Amino acid sequence: MNRLLSLQARFLKFPFGRILFSKVVARMAPYFTTIRPIIQHLAHNQIEVSMQKRRAVHNHLKTVHAIACCNLCEFAAGICMEASIPKHRRWIPTGMDVKYLKKAKTDLVAKCDLSEVDWERCQEVVCDVPVFDNDNQIVVRAKITMKVSDKPKR
Repeated sequence: MNRLLSLQARFLKFPFGRILFSKVVARMAPYFTTIRPIIQHLAHNQIEVSMQKRRAVHNHLKTVHAIACCNLCEFAAGICMEASIPKHRRWIPTGMDVKYLKKAKTDLVAKCDLSEVDWERCQEVVCDVPVFDNDNQIVVRAKITMKVSDKPKR
């Protein structure tokens, strides 16, 4: 089992395990702690991450700031990659195309599904990350390009 998925399994045995696991994962790249992501579901090739609409992530319109939405997308894609990629491979983001479709007026949920990826042969993965509001409307959609390669031999 993947290291990240094993860690999740250990945390989920405890009360508030999902929240604690999410905080630990977000601290791997501390910038992500600014949006306080909560991993609602994580499995091989799938993730669902939520984020509360709160003052700290507002823009001047009192909606969720565009960059906070981008952070949520990058967090979802990166953690999904990390939970899915084989041990002998590595990834790094190389680009991000974001469409802001509606004002983000509520809490948000980002989803990423990589079930179509051939992990042994791919050199690039485009993570499609739609972000939904409480009315299940897509407010943001990001396509994040990840370069994939084999880890160097030691």
